[in-house]
Amino acid sequence: MSEINQMFHRQRRYMYVLLAVYVLGWGFTSYKSIFAGLALGTAFSFMILLLLAKRAQSFDKAVSQGKKVRSLGSVSRLATAAIAAMIALEYEDQFNMASMVVGLMTTYVVIIIDYFIQSFLQHK
Repeated sequence: MSEINQMFHRQRRYMYVLLAVYVLGWGFTSYKSIFAGLALGTAFSFMILLLLAKRAQSFDKAVSQGKKVRSLGSVSRLATAAIAAMIALEYEDQFNMASMVVGLMTTYVVIIIDYFIQSFLQHK
């Protein structure tokens, strides 16, 4: 398994755990709109992670074959975030907008934390 696939596999597990925590928080606390916003943002953030992983694999393959390199898809990631924001705005009573934005940034936080964990384990 390539290093990109291993990273994606680890990060995907972290995202599943976070989504499970948010769903449990939604189900067992009185902060339903906050946890619903976190879950919505994290679900769309997870889709962004899937897009990013697919594009990174294509990027890696193109570079190794010496082909022209395409972008990593910033527009598609922004469009995904915009869709999540539109859903949260449409159903304001069910989703907290601030927690949805925090949920959208979850992928990037997970990537950074995974990098630091792996860096620490390699230097140990």
